[in-house]
Amino acid sequence: MARLLIILIPLLILATYGPGWWVRRTMEKYSQPADRYQGTGGELARHLLNERGMHDVAVEVTEQGDHYDPEARAVRLSEGNYHSRSLTAVTVAAHEVGHAIQHAEGYTPLKLRGELVRWASGGQRLGAFMMLAIPVITIITRHPAPGLLFLLAGLLSMGLAAIVHLVTLPTELDASFGRAMPILRDGGYLHDTDYRHAHRILKAAAYTYVAQSLMSLLNIWAWLRFLRR
Repeated sequence: MARLLIILIPLLILATYGPGWWVRRTMEKYSQPADRYQGTGGELARHLLNERGMHDVAVEVTEQGDHYDPEARAVRLSEGNYHSRSLTAVTVAAHEVGHAIQHAEGYTPLKLRGELVRWASGGQRLGAFMMLAIPVITIITRHPAPGLLFLLAGLLSMGLAAIVHLVTLPTELDASFGRAMPILRDGGYLHDTDYRHAHRILKAAAYTYVAQSLMSLLNIWAWLRFLRR
């Protein structure tokens, strides 16, 4: 059993942290040189939106990570990608504009993702509350059954986050390869030698949510370890 754990634990750590590490490494690798292109990520996003008549969609700097906010109708880029002229900056900007185009076209999977995210956010908060309440409920009732029910409900609600991140993958892949890559190629926005590298960046942008899903599962495992103490 000990030998099995020695093998399984490193594999679990690799499976959990590996995708996130790969995403970060890919983005960082192509963030230099920071002046590879004439325009910044923010400028390209604004240009692509204006070109499609989407003047009402804002382009903003954020500290919350690159994303498109359908409620605020805003493409939000990290400070580095907004101001940088690197391959990563312009490629990520195109990816987020891809989401804005999905929204404008009424892309159904994007709408579904928005609903799921709202449900998952509430479910995660509820799950954390219920798992914190387990010791109190067990003491009050002096019976393990209510505590076990709370534990099950808490795990299920927190697991919603992991599920949401996984089911949004098709939406991310469409933004990367159904929208952003054709835009970049048809517009000739990148140097010819950069398209294969842009493909890696777009793949990393799409798989960001897979990495977050694995981290959500790790969060559940951390709660279980906490409750066993």
